Amino acid sequence: MNGRAGVQSVVLLLIGGALIRTAWTGTYVRYVKPGLQWYLIAAGAVLVAVAAVNLARLFAPAARGDHEHGHADDDGHGHGTGRFEPSWLIVAPALALLLVAPPALGSYAASHGGTALGSAATSDFPPLPDGDPVRVSLLEYASRAVFDKGRTLQQRTVVMSGFIVVDGDRRYLTRMIITCCAADARPVKIGLTGAVPPGTAADTWLEVTGTYTAQTDADPVDGEPIPYLTVTTAHPIPTPQRPYES
Repeated sequence: MNGRAGVQSVVLLLIGGALIRTAWTGTYVRYVKPGLQWYLIAAGAVLVAVAAVNLARLFAPAARGDHEHGHADDDGHGHGTGRFEPSWLIVAPALALLLVAPPALGSYAASHGGTALGSAATSDFPPLPDGDPVRVSLLEYASRAVFDKGRTLQQRTVVMSGFIVVDGDRRYLTRMIITCCAADARPVKIGLTGAVPPGTAADTWLEVTGTYTAQTDADPVDGEPIPYLTVTTAHPIPTPQRPYES
């Protein structure tokens, strides 16, 4: 069997299997938007099919050649050459991708990225739905707090969830916003004041309930405003199945 062609086929097989596995188990939402599940399964199936056809073609002639002309790696004296093809080393990361699913982006990526709030600028905000507390996304709260000066948040109680980014003694509730996939992810950060659990570590997921405050910070990465929330209650939650907002 041709070594490099075999490596390429095995890598295709592993990558296709990884795509199918991550899409089927739901972990694909760590990397792309939820609506892309069946596209990933279809793409993975195509890669697996191509790899299977290539491997079948590579092994079939090799098997016939062994019967007719002796083993391909024989040195002519009845001994194999024992030569190792270095290109097989590329299979290792592809195999790791199949077996180990990388986590969703967290506090490290968020702390090195400027807030995405600037891309959501608008001045048209309808009233929040009736009933308190009302669940809102971090992007919605931040947009209303900054661009509407908190007008539609006054006298209301909101609840939202995100992971913690630590900056000195400050704690930011954060979610990553994606347009297509994790490669274009940018954070939205909400500063927390009030009843914030002391010593909350980075990447801890919290569900917080609170009220609007006019306090803001400037994001050190891009200078965009970071609004604050006065927390009344907060408790840890598991990482949600869909960690990103869009």
